[in-house]
Amino acid sequence: MAAMVTAAGQQQSDCCFSTPDSGQHFQFQNWTIKADQAKRAEFIRTAEKLKNQLVNIEKDKNGNLYSKKSDFRLEYSTLEELEHKMTNNRKAEKAKIQQQLAKIHNNVKRVQRQLKDVKPTPEFVEKLREMMEEAENAINGFKEEQRLIYEELMKEEKTATNELSALQKKIDTGALGSSAIERVFRLSSGKVPVDKTLQNHLPEEVVEFERFLQQTGGRQGGWDDYDHQHFLKVWTKHKGKPSYIEEALEYLSGRKKEDIQQHETWYQEFLILEERKKESIEKWKMKKQQEKQEILKQKQKSEKMLKTENLQQEAAQKQKAETERKKQQAAVEAWKRHKEIEFAMKQASRLKEEEEREKKQQKERQRQFQLKLLLEKYTRQKEEQEALQRLEKEKRAEAEREERKRIAAEEISKFQERDLHKLEIKILERQAKEEEKIEKEKTLAKLREKVEVHVTRDPSRLYKPTKGWEERTKEIGPTDVQPLLHIPHRAIPTWRLGL
Repeated sequence: MAAMVTAAGQQQSDCCFSTPDSGQHFQFQNWTIKADQAKRAEFIRTAEKLKNQLVNIEKDKNGNLYSKKSDFRLEYSTLEELEHKMTNNRKAEKAKIQQQLAKIHNNVKRVQRQLKDVKPTPEFVEKLREMMEEAENAINGFKEEQRLIYEELMKEEKTATNELSALQKKIDTGALGSSAIERVFRLSSGKVPVDKTLQNHLPEEVVEFERFLQQTGGRQGGWDDYDHQHFLKVWTKHKGKPSYIEEALEYLSGRKKEDIQQHETWYQEFLILEERKKESIEKWKMKKQQEKQEILKQKQKSEKMLKTENLQQEAAQKQKAETERKKQQAAVEAWKRHKEIEFAMKQASRLKEEEEREKKQQKERQRQFQLKLLLEKYTRQKEEQEALQRLEKEKRAEAEREERKRIAAEEISKFQERDLHKLEIKILERQAKEEEKIEKEKTLAKLREKVEVHVTRDPSRLYKPTKGWEERTKEIGPTDVQPLLHIPHRAIPTWRLGL
């Protein structure tokens, strides 16, 4: 994979140095692409054809097997459930495969987009190599998974084929057992009438033979396969002579002589009716072949007549088409002449309209020129008036500015005087506060001199017991213990007495 990436980069870098063989290589690539496209188109057509065939087969199957009116509805219900289950599995597998294919498609598209803008750098080559390895791993994983699935399906198909072959051999050799044969006989007993539709479409000998089989117990006359085969063996050995009965009784221990004679009578009638059936079928085939040949002749004759009529109709249509073409050509020529005249008239009227339009435009230009002169004159007058107004406005603005300056100077001097006055007041107030503070401090100093306290220091008092502690440590003498008749309470305030 890395070699492929390196080769791609080298091919991109060496694109300037192409050789004459590059044209042949390009043609080969085009041929390969076209061949792939043709194969793809053929595959798609084959797939569509198989899909249509599958739809038709499923429609016939659903109509014949899974119909509610079918006599074997109960037997086929299990098959129907199994088919629904397998259909759901196929849909799930299809969705999974589509997801895998979409992932592979996205990886390949991403690699193609990277190859459109190749950069000769190691980072780009490494990135491209990783992307191609990822795409290749996805493709190989998908192929391996599909290979395993196909191998498993082939094994299952081989197993099913072998089972069907074995079942077919059992059916052909009659090894399914007497119970199955008797069940078939019960189903095909004489109570079941021959279908009326078959009577209408089959020869009379065939219907008679089938009715005989239904009434007499099938192709073995009501006997089981073992007895009937031994009867045929002995009867064939003696070529139908009466001497076969003794030997047949030895093989058929459960049968009587009358049963064997009756079965022989049935078998002879069976052979006669079967021979009539074969002859009737041959006659019917020959008749159908003759009818088919007659139909084929009639068809060929009708095809010839139809072909002749078609040729005549084609000739008439050609003649009619030629006549119509000539009529249309004449109509076109007349239409062209009419259009030419109409165009000439339109051209003349257009020229006249252009002349009138030119005159109107000339008059309009003259009127606009006069208006332009008047507008220019009016504009000059207006500009002069605006210039005079501008000068007067500037003079007034200058006078207003001078007046505002004078008023501002007067106001500034007033504000300065006011600020000086306020400043003087603040200074006087501050001086008064300072003087008041000084007076206050002097008064406090005099008071301190009058009330001076002298306290002696006694550090040992810290170690002496307090009065409370001395009271607690006093010795209390013995007292008579008396019952507590009165519990002391705190004193009641005078204002609460009597409440």
